[in-house]
Amino acid sequence: MTMDIRDIMDALPHRYPFLLLDRVETVEKGKRLVALKNVTVNEEFFNGHFPGFPVMPGVLIVEALAQAGGILALQDLDGRLGNRKIFFMSIDKARFRKPVVPGDQLRLEIAIERRRRSIWKMDGKAYVGETLVAEAQLKAMITD
Repeated sequence: MTMDIRDIMDALPHRYPFLLLDRVETVEKGKRLVALKNVTVNEEFFNGHFPGFPVMPGVLIVEALAQAGGILALQDLDGRLGNRKIFFMSIDKARFRKPVVPGDQLRLEIAIERRRRSIWKMDGKAYVGETLVAEAQLKAMITD
């Protein structure tokens, strides 16, 4: 299963400039998801991070992983958030390995480690090409 930007916007409440996914390449329901984020020099955050040496903030890479995780968690439900709310609960073991700069394409890989009722614990990895640039363990809750 793949999702284009319209499908992503149907699934998540995020919008520009905070929607950080461009495409979902692969979904294995209940297991893993692979999404893409095209990083362009036109991103608002590059105006201040950092003038003359634009670097994507690590917290936004983690947010992109969390958004990918939200879509994966929603696949265990009916695929849409609807009136439910999704809350980011925790970030653990975050590591930033290499800078992400304009022109890069982030490949976001997220896998469910465990689910208990409405809480998902996931492992996320972000790559540029074959290079691991960031990773983190994430936890989120979806409520009615």
